[in-house]
Amino acid sequence: MSGGFVNAVLLQRDRVPSFDVHPFSVPSIRHLSELELHPSVTYIVGENGTGKSTLVEAIAVAAGFNAEGGSKNFNFTTMASHSELAEFLTLRRCGRRERNGFFLRAESFYNVASEVKRLDDEDRASGGPSLLASYGGKSLHDQSHGESFLALIKNRFGPNSLYLLDEPESALSPSRQLALLKLIHECVTKKACQFIIATHSPILMSYPESTMYLLDENGTTTTTWQETEHYQLTKAFLDHPRAFLRHLLE
Repeated sequence: MSGGFVNAVLLQRDRVPSFDVHPFSVPSIRHLSELELHPSVTYIVGENGTGKSTLVEAIAVAAGFNAEGGSKNFNFTTMASHSELAEFLTLRRCGRRERNGFFLRAESFYNVASEVKRLDDEDRASGGPSLLASYGGKSLHDQSHGESFLALIKNRFGPNSLYLLDEPESALSPSRQLALLKLIHECVTKKACQFIIATHSPILMSYPESTMYLLDENGTTTTTWQETEHYQLTKAFLDHPRAFLRHLLE
């Protein structure tokens, strides 16, 4: 276990102007005071609209990352759509600081890939080393979505770093999700990294050394992999597909 870099996320509730406006009106945010983080992997799960991406994005911005994704030295904006939640969050940090990190979100990954290409073109024009070498040596745009996702993680994720992933499963097949689990495990056990992951995937949320938070209309509660609706519904469907399809389609 790495020991982590961030122990907890705290909402400065006394500074929030109103809990009747978005994103503070979302139940998971409205009831948030402190969210303790696992030193290795923390999962944020829940239905669509419960604030998973909003919370992970805000934690990323509070940690110094670009709202659209990338490392801490990325500073581009395609469309400024992120919420103001980050301004009201405090990260309770450990004694050690992360060496590096990355905010990887499926929603704006194309924009990150475009920024990597732009920076690489600038480096080449000035006679400097190619930035693409840090991303596997091949343009992220010249690979499939899933291939570029894994290429970035394999080549860009280094030791002693903080990584935030927002719904990475949207780019990955089930077999690639298993490959990502293995990469996460290697980063945790061999590189002393810490992950915060928002996901719907029962495969990705199965990592054993982790803490899982469920966001719903009641706020935020701890849960386990097997207790999530994601796991239970997927398992029930795979166990009895004909019964499910008959109920849905007839």
